[in-house]
Amino acid sequence: MRVLGVDPGLTRCGVGVVEGVAGRPLTMIGVGVVRTPADAELGHRLVAVEQGIERWLDEHRPEFVAVERVFSQHNVRTVMGTAQASAVAMLCAARRGIPVALHTPSEVKAAVTGSGRADKAQVGAMVTRLLRLDAPPKPADAADALALAICHIWRAPAQNRLQQAVALHAANATKGRTA
Repeated sequence: MRVLGVDPGLTRCGVGVVEGVAGRPLTMIGVGVVRTPADAELGHRLVAVEQGIERWLDEHRPEFVAVERVFSQHNVRTVMGTAQASAVAMLCAARRGIPVALHTPSEVKAAVTGSGRADKAQVGAMVTRLLRLDAPPKPADAADALALAICHIWRAPAQNRLQQAVALHAANATKGRTA
């Protein structure tokens, strides 16, 4: 499974591609950051994020895209920029028919470090260890993108089984009503 992780942001949008399956060693395929100037007009920044993500999709051909789920913060301006960059990433994937999964920051931290309250340094250290890298990816947005991809690879099998069970239950319930 090849997953593009996206840590959305308008100034720095972390991107990272990880390949592997749950229970086996994972491989980092690529990591980076799509940057936009803070003083640029919003529309131009969103286009720059789109172009950057499109380049990553073209180059790495992921099977899934994992995006950090936007959560409420005290700074509404930050939340809005994060949500806008997140929507751009989801749109780019949807255009290509690539499934998108959203993971909360605490889900990602728990999957990678064992604690949903881990700090950025702990996440970076575990990403480095799990992917057998020489040093933590910089900036932290890049490490967070890899953590999102790792989280998705590890959680996807369980999520798929759950979705199949729900679909089967719904199908059986529908059959029961029509009989």
